[in-house]
Amino acid sequence: MKQGIKIVTIGGGSSYTPELIEGFIKRYDELPVRELWLVDIIEGKEKLEIVGALAKRMVKEAKIPMEIYLTLDRRKALKNADYVTTQFRVGQLNARILDERIPAKYGMLGQETNGAGGVFKALRTVPVIYDIIKDILELCEDAWLINFTNPVGVVSEAVFRYTEFERYIGVCNVPINLQNHFASVLNVKSKNIVPYFAGLNHMSYVLKLYHRGKNRLFEIIENVKDKQITMKNIDPLAWDYEFIKELGVYPSPYHKYSYYFEDMLEKNLTQYKKGETRAEIVKTIEKTLFDKYKDVNLKVKPKELEERGGAYYSDVACNVISSIYNDKRDYQAVNTINNGYITDLSDGCAIEITSRITKDGPVPVYIGKLPVQIRGKVQEMKAYEELLVDAIYEKNLDKALFALQISPYVKSITNTKQVFDELVIAHRQYLDYYFEV
Repeated sequence: MKQGIKIVTIGGGSSYTPELIEGFIKRYDELPVRELWLVDIIEGKEKLEIVGALAKRMVKEAKIPMEIYLTLDRRKALKNADYVTTQFRVGQLNARILDERIPAKYGMLGQETNGAGGVFKALRTVPVIYDIIKDILELCEDAWLINFTNPVGVVSEAVFRYTEFERYIGVCNVPINLQNHFASVLNVKSKNIVPYFAGLNHMSYVLKLYHRGKNRLFEIIENVKDKQITMKNIDPLAWDYEFIKELGVYPSPYHKYSYYFEDMLEKNLTQYKKGETRAEIVKTIEKTLFDKYKDVNLKVKPKELEERGGAYYSDVACNVISSIYNDKRDYQAVNTINNGYITDLSDGCAIEITSRITKDGPVPVYIGKLPVQIRGKVQEMKAYEELLVDAIYEKNLDKALFALQISPYVKSITNTKQVFDELVIAHRQYLDYYFEV
């Protein structure tokens, strides 16, 4: 094992980056990062320089020998990298605002990973992921790619279906937020519980919850009577206890778009009318954050970053990298490839599942058949993901429209073509991939 590792973060100018830096700093003894390269594009140059300067101050304050490099040259950064993390947004927040506002104008759900917004984020993102993987295979073929870029489920499906790259893991902060909530309910340490997540990204359920060899999920379900869990980027809405009790498993907060669709859509449309979609709120939060980041006296991650919706993101990304590097074999919920672990989904597809993280990557727990009460929803979402990924690979926008029309969060196809066509026009500068001759 060589001394020190090289990590490249693509989308390094993200407001999330200080959380990642904090994660590497507090794990330096077990994860000796000697070089951290923050990469961005010309449109993100200013943010990259602001975040990069803060990152350097944080490392200096921590007194660790980690060198921070800033660059707009992805290939230069990737040379001989050990790990690559991706956290970028094609079109930045202005693109997300369009993803949310245009569908809402037609009375449809607009959200970062769901509905038309999710489709167009995938259409913009997956081709870039393909290009990044080509560079990795050429410049650092043994590197692991840890992807945090949404929609993680579709991105993961695209990688597993249409590339030969195997050293890929998709991550999300939903499972770790739930795990921390479970630990607080049970009054135990988070590291001492093992939730069995199974399903897809933003469509996974906790089927069991082990603490000292005992399944304590029943206690969590009983706790729904008194408490609820949500996240900063999802509107709070209490679960119905009787429903969760009959469901018998614990859903992620994103399931509120499924089980409370009309309520969530109504909130979404109200926010649209007020000019307060989540993307517009995040843009305001980011302006405040970057004003703070500019302060030369700031040498730690500001508390306000948790309002951005990415709380514990660094714990997820850093835990995965550290577990691979140290062959920890601990349990974490990640997006990886199905190989008989969930028998209701096809082998080779992307799944979100609790796995042991080893030096050779994730080893998922065996789930077998999904409970009948959740099987249909998971399979419906997977059908949408597969069709959308096929459309992206084939550069077929007609098929992408069809994937949207059969997606779980489109309840009527009446206005889908109009919404789709308007989003194509709005994002045309980022969709050249689909118009190549």
